[in-house]
Amino acid sequence: MDIAATTPVSELAPTLHRLRQAWLKQRPDYQQRRDDLQRLRKAFHARLDEMAAAVSADFGHRSTHESLLADGMTVLAELDHMIANLRRWMRPQRRGVGWRLWPARAQVRHVPLGVVAVIGPWNYPVNISLVPLATAIAAGNHVYLKPSEYNPRTNQFLCELLAEVFPPDRVAVALGGADVAAAFAALPFDHIMFTGSTSVGRKIMAAAAPNLTPVTLELGGKSPAVIGSDAPMDTTAARITTGKLFNGGQTCIAPDYVLVPHARRDEFVQALRREVASRYPDLESTSDYTTIINEPNYRRLRGYLDDARERGLEVIPLVELKDAQRAEARRLLPPTLVIEPGDDAKVMQDEIFGPILPIRTYRRFDEVIDYINAHDRPLALYHFGHDSAEIERLLGNTVAGGVCVNETLLQYACSNLPFGGVGASGMGHYHGHDGFITFSKAMPILRQARWTLSDKLKPPYGGFPAKMLKLLLR
Repeated sequence: MDIAATTPVSELAPTLHRLRQAWLKQRPDYQQRRDDLQRLRKAFHARLDEMAAAVSADFGHRSTHESLLADGMTVLAELDHMIANLRRWMRPQRRGVGWRLWPARAQVRHVPLGVVAVIGPWNYPVNISLVPLATAIAAGNHVYLKPSEYNPRTNQFLCELLAEVFPPDRVAVALGGADVAAAFAALPFDHIMFTGSTSVGRKIMAAAAPNLTPVTLELGGKSPAVIGSDAPMDTTAARITTGKLFNGGQTCIAPDYVLVPHARRDEFVQALRREVASRYPDLESTSDYTTIINEPNYRRLRGYLDDARERGLEVIPLVELKDAQRAEARRLLPPTLVIEPGDDAKVMQDEIFGPILPIRTYRRFDEVIDYINAHDRPLALYHFGHDSAEIERLLGNTVAGGVCVNETLLQYACSNLPFGGVGASGMGHYHGHDGFITFSKAMPILRQARWTLSDKLKPPYGGFPAKMLKLLLR
């Protein structure tokens, strides 16, 4: 396949029709779903090195270890979880009917929707394509995948992998840029799963509206990391460094900014310096640091720093580059702090999606809660410290897509936790059983008995029906 291939817009609707007709002809049963997941796992596991190389080529350079963790391990773990639990998830759930409807019986069956669209992002192009795809397959659907055009080599890998595992009338892939994506989102799917920016998420939702297609939107936003007064600073700095610099900061749940007690700000900055120096003693030659995906994103990030300097803010690179010109040619952006930016600074207006960390201070914990609640609800919220009362104050007075206490990122890796945003950071959930439910219809079924007193509850309502109604109204 040509890595620059584009799917003609004219082919999108016929492909959807083919997928839907095949699904209507033979809806996947338990055995087919399980076999599909097992074959996907086997084929993917055999191609892990090829996957990491393809993703790295698209980024310019991406840490192989980070690809194996984020796009390898996570996918395998999700597949294992689905395979182990699929039979139980598919089992009808008994529900009580209450004494008023006795002797009827009730149950809920989670039935597949039909054809699910998965629109993937560029930052974790394998993970966030394959996990929702596999979840939709587990729920009994067929899938039409539209990956990001920013990852042509990874898209080639995905096309070859999926063609090896699935017949073309069960899983299809559409390739192309914004015009293809716009036409794709406007198709009458049974569900659309989109991961990307909030601005594009609004467009996806608008495109789906005429068809009344339900959507799951996994967006982003500015996820705060709150450092409590009792937080162990070295451990806190290490874990925030991991969350911020993994994948070069190009992670939707990366800590976007830090709120730290005013008296501990300098302590935190020094702890970050030590941590970054220990990880990247020679940033320009290490293979463990990921570069920025493309030139527009690199320029956007540099623009945040230029704007901060123009405002007179303190900008602290945590690594001094020996050859800045060569680093720029490689789109290598060093970890950088911006101290006390106001909300008017560009770095505080949009999701950063890079290795820049703004640091703001507070004197009272109420300031933390007020600041978070004055802004869009974040996809992730992090707290560091061991004061249980402080943690409960934060949890009880804020709303976020997900929370991680004394850690970063790992809430995403827990298959038993739903993953999803709220408000501007998204809607709906997936991962594990929650994803199975998202890509299913919870179909309620009530079975009436052969003989039932409700047959007597009909006009004329005098005598026995009146006595029945009086009993029912108790």
